[in-house]
Amino acid sequence: MRNPTRYVHTVITSFCLLLAACDQQVPPWNSGKLVVAVPESAQGPEAEFERELVRLLAERLHVTLETVALPQDEVLPALRKHQAHLAAVPLRSENNPVELHFGPSYLSVRELVVCDGGRPAIKNLADLAGRTLAVTAGSAHEAALREAQASLPSLQWQTGLHLNTQDLLAEVGEGNFDCAAANELQLADARNYHPNLVAYVEIAPPSKLAWGFPEDVDPDLLEQVQVFFTGIQQDGTLYRLLDRYYGHNNRLDKMDAAAFISGINTVLPHYRRMFEEAAALTGQDWRLLAALAYQESQWDPLATSYTNVRGMMMLTGDTADQMNVSNRLNAHESIIAGAEYLLLLKEQMPSRIKEPDRTWLALAAYNQGSSHLEDARILTHRAGLNPDSWSDVKKKMPLLSRSKYYRTLKHGYARGGEAVILVESIRSYYDMLKRLEPGQPTSPEEVSYRLVAPMQRLLP
Repeated sequence: MRNPTRYVHTVITSFCLLLAACDQQVPPWNSGKLVVAVPESAQGPEAEFERELVRLLAERLHVTLETVALPQDEVLPALRKHQAHLAAVPLRSENNPVELHFGPSYLSVRELVVCDGGRPAIKNLADLAGRTLAVTAGSAHEAALREAQASLPSLQWQTGLHLNTQDLLAEVGEGNFDCAAANELQLADARNYHPNLVAYVEIAPPSKLAWGFPEDVDPDLLEQVQVFFTGIQQDGTLYRLLDRYYGHNNRLDKMDAAAFISGINTVLPHYRRMFEEAAALTGQDWRLLAALAYQESQWDPLATSYTNVRGMMMLTGDTADQMNVSNRLNAHESIIAGAEYLLLLKEQMPSRIKEPDRTWLALAAYNQGSSHLEDARILTHRAGLNPDSWSDVKKKMPLLSRSKYYRTLKHGYARGGEAVILVESIRSYYDMLKRLEPGQPTSPEEVSYRLVAPMQRLLP
């Protein structure tokens, strides 16, 4: 019997270091340790989503989790040699390689040929003749291409480039490759950074993604995984994770993303030290605060709305008074006050609300006020959904502008749909900043050291 008090401990390590010898088999999973193979170059929403899933699985099984980073094309051979219990890699379960077993499908996505929109369009796979098509070796996209090749033998592509799909899409966006294979979620994320990417052709029927297991996988482990996925589908966990990691993509149009990236290079350096100072004072990520400020004012300290909301963080007169701001058009005052106000909104929420929902809900309150957020949470509860989950609250918040609903609430009409758009846009900007400005200060001392560098770049 497994110890129900065992805690999960995740270790990311190199493959041979973990096993001591590269051909050594892992001990049975129910001895207390679950070894999971993951692609070594994976990053971004897809990788974080998969890691969160395996972490939750290990918690349910009451075992220690160890993740082993491998090149993606070496993951399946490792499974066949029993050097991992499973592979947390999104695999195309329709294409079943020899000596491999698939777990339950947890997501269906379209597999696409993605090209630079500035080049001549393609209408079908045959039009790829003479063009460079890159694909990650061992990926679901390559499996889909092999299926398509059965009816189009002339179809060719390049692998073995030691690049993940995100990297390949970046290469296409920068004009180094003609096209790459990717799924629709990867494309949605990549378009935030490379707006010129265009999906022209579906490679094959949509992939039903699943984890891989050795063909002779322990039936008990496979049953436990099936129970796990059934459970997270029924209790809404799977939906919430999908929304957390993918729900904010495709919110920005091409001009939004391009303007934001331009602003990171030209405007943000003038204010970055202020955001870092505000982060040190409030314990929040400076990139989140910068994303909020961009959504509010496009980093314009003199911004003023038609409702007289003003400044970098677009503070109302009442909020400015509450936060002791003497001049809303002073960028430093505005940023510090906006960060402290966001923290105050978080602290006013019930302690049971966990991150990141706590932050997303606080951002909605930043836009519409805590009272209207509370009304939206009441509507969410009435609908039988979770009022502590942003993915549920955002479904009902737009109803605050409809008389049928706001007349039943204490605080009346609100532009709830506007708050949803604001939060989802901030999530996109924040995600882009995390990618483009990796790392963040971990202590006030580190902040103090880093505050000097941005200003030095501005000096003659």
